Amino acid sequence: MTPLSILLSFFPTVNLILVGVSFFYTCHAPGIASILSLLFSLYGLPVLAYRVHHLFYPIQEGIAYLRAKGYSPWWGSHQIQAIYIAIPALEAILRLIPGAFSLWLRLWGAKVGKQVYWTPHIEIADRSLLEIGDRVVFGHRVGIYPHVIKPKKDDLILYVKRIKIGNDVFVGAGSNLTAGVSISDGTFLPAITNVHPNQKV
Repeated sequence: MTPLSILLSFFPTVNLILVGVSFFYTCHAPGIASILSLLFSLYGLPVLAYRVHHLFYPIQEGIAYLRAKGYSPWWGSHQIQAIYIAIPALEAILRLIPGAFSLWLRLWGAKVGKQVYWTPHIEIADRSLLEIGDRVVFGHRVGIYPHVIKPKKDDLILYVKRIKIGNDVFVGAGSNLTAGVSISDGTFLPAITNVHPNQKV
């Protein structure tokens, strides 16, 4: 791992510490400033860190090796997003507010259309690697994973590719979408469907 990889592996810990400090500050001195500091540590700091990171180290689609000598931009971006994977309730709250979660994903760099319905229990691994059309419905416990990791000899192969979903698509409950998946307009994806890398539906 490079020094930057090691440094960013501590980002989730630092983020949690800042959230804890902001929470106690809000309890001790409730007010606009303390509430804003809590919201910033929960939602603002990771997005800001990701955008700065992406400016210098954009995620490259394709195949890479995680144990290679060079720095992996995907690794850094994944660490920055780790708090939302570890504590899914943080984003579940946003999905209860119409339009809020789609706006949230756009802040990360995703392309999200109009009138997209997100059920509360959805897992997204890489928020920036999504292209979603209009009037898409996601069922309960859908998993969206624009990366795949596979062991090979003494290394780990990382494959990263954007997931694209057209207009008027229904993704059934318990379905999993992986790297490079492309779903055409008007598709009805049955419940518990596993769509494999680069598969077109």
